[in-house]
Amino acid sequence: MQETTTDGIIYKKIAPILLSYIVMGFVDIVGVSTGFAQQDFDLTPTMAQLIPSMVFVWFFILSIPVSLLQNRIGKKNVLLIGIGATAIGMFTPFVSYSYPVFLLSFVMLGIGNTFIQVSSNPLLREVVSEGKYPSLLSISQFVKAISSLLGPLIVAFMVSFTGDWKNVFLVYGFISVLTAGWLSKTVVVEKYKANSTSFRKCFALLGDPLIAVMVLSIFLIVGIDVGMNTNIQGLLVSNYDISLENSSLGISLYFFSLMVSRFLGAILLNKVSHLKFLKWSSLLTVLFFLSLTFSSSLTATLISIVLIGLASANLFPLIFALTINKRPERSNEISGLMTMAIIGGAIIPLIMGMVQKNFTVNEGFIVLIVSAIIISFSHSALKKYDADLPL
Repeated sequence: MQETTTDGIIYKKIAPILLSYIVMGFVDIVGVSTGFAQQDFDLTPTMAQLIPSMVFVWFFILSIPVSLLQNRIGKKNVLLIGIGATAIGMFTPFVSYSYPVFLLSFVMLGIGNTFIQVSSNPLLREVVSEGKYPSLLSISQFVKAISSLLGPLIVAFMVSFTGDWKNVFLVYGFISVLTAGWLSKTVVVEKYKANSTSFRKCFALLGDPLIAVMVLSIFLIVGIDVGMNTNIQGLLVSNYDISLENSSLGISLYFFSLMVSRFLGAILLNKVSHLKFLKWSSLLTVLFFLSLTFSSSLTATLISIVLIGLASANLFPLIFALTINKRPERSNEISGLMTMAIIGGAIIPLIMGMVQKNFTVNEGFIVLIVSAIIISFSHSALKKYDADLPL
């Protein structure tokens, strides 16, 4: 039976893969969970911060090994393992609710998310034509953004109607099981088979200037995203003397702008040059960061935050897709390297904190400006290697 396709997209196969991005977004519940866990277990700030560390560290440790495993057992199987590990992590707190068990839960969430991050993007490439891939990746990030936004709302609902915030994990666990079941019954022919590889061959890809620049760009993009998410409140409280609760408006605006931009990006990337889109997105991100730095009113600052979200939201899917399209036969290794670069989400905010400790919150955002400037060179690297896509 012939697959139903429209403009090079196999919708029947895309749906369960896109649902895996909902599961991918579950990792962002770590922010809300850390606060509740600190309260429930009477943790010191240092012990509380071990919880998000249990998630981030696995991106660095496992990304390359998972990409090598993917060469042997296939992208779909790796994705199923990741979703399964996520489900186990979500059900774990109901076995025994203690601090060590809670840490174990987030260890499983981090491991599962690493498997999902490494496999989901290359697997999407198997069910979509080359020219549609960047657009579809923007849609996938839009789906993930919805999942991330809904997490705190589900927690609030659970607290109000069940009296137990951690029931959100039951919801996540059952969604993970349903997603794995649907995906397991979906047949995906993996056309882009990788040759036998190793750690040495995988890291040798960084000798390719294009790959090196793109991996560095992903490191910085994730760093910018997490840096914004964790420092917006501090910026607003410090500069405008508003309460911590009211300053959360800035974070909400930032996430909303990301979601809107990724939805619009999925449409625009079907109509405009991908390289030009990347060029203007990166340059506007630099411009709006400068605007944020020099904003002198709350309104101007909030507008700058929204504009940064709108400009930067599609950088990750664009760079990932353009790089994979350049070297599809090495998609597993490239995906592993880029997923490993997600550790930038831990390192860039740490550097911001060091700057802020010696200066002010405002100066910390200079780290993000420098990161955005470096990312703007990714367009030149892709143009040099003739990576633009036919529409």
